[in-house]
Amino acid sequence: MKLLSWNVNGVRAAWKKGFGDWFKKEKADVVCLQETKAQPDQLTPDILNPFGQHGEWHWGEKKGYSGVATFSKSAPARVERGFGIKEFDNEGRVLATKHGDLTLFNIYFPNGKRDDGRLKFKMDFYEAFLGEVIPRYRRRGDDKIVICGDVNTAHKDIDLARPKENRGVSGFLPQECAWIDRLLAAGFIDTFREFEKGPGHYSWWDQQSRARERNVGWRIDYFFISENLRPRLKKAWLEPEVMGSDHCPAGVELA
Repeated sequence: MKLLSWNVNGVRAAWKKGFGDWFKKEKADVVCLQETKAQPDQLTPDILNPFGQHGEWHWGEKKGYSGVATFSKSAPARVERGFGIKEFDNEGRVLATKHGDLTLFNIYFPNGKRDDGRLKFKMDFYEAFLGEVIPRYRRRGDDKIVICGDVNTAHKDIDLARPKENRGVSGFLPQECAWIDRLLAAGFIDTFREFEKGPGHYSWWDQQSRARERNVGWRIDYFFISENLRPRLKKAWLEPEVMGSDHCPAGVELA
């Protein structure tokens, strides 16, 4: 089963930059998008359900902001939008879909760089997901979990080009990195690091400084899987050669 995740920084803009060609070429079973920046009434049928695939969307109240979409070859057995917590769900950041025995979370985690208020919102969102949502799903038997999306945090020094310069910046603050430690301690695996232990692998680059040309980036887009899926993990990767956004796609293959 091939799954892909990509923060497209605007789905309509991505289509104009060749998203459709990439989508067809990849032939993935499931494709998750973040930061779609669109509501359904703003989209054409070919974007809502590309190439005959089934599309599920979650969008925020504010137009042109946030949003996620999950496309799959067959319709999910179950779809849930948001955490069931209004302050977070209003921003359209979460889709949980059931594919066979897998529960897939497609999440656009908040960015905390704007001010202290947004950093608190981000940390509260993190806490709600790990402390309330994951236990809720596990209690009802949905314990084979895949989490993908733009987490908006680099985990370790190896996950960004300039760790020393950014230790005081949201996206690499100690408390943000510690949350990923807690996620892993709760029984999840950073799939990319199961296959690649070295530096220089990033998924986001600042556009204004043309950082992508110099590969001065951050790895903030992830696939995490629950420990019980480890035997089924075959491959995990990034696609930095794919253009069209300030992020690149991430992928995982599960048996």
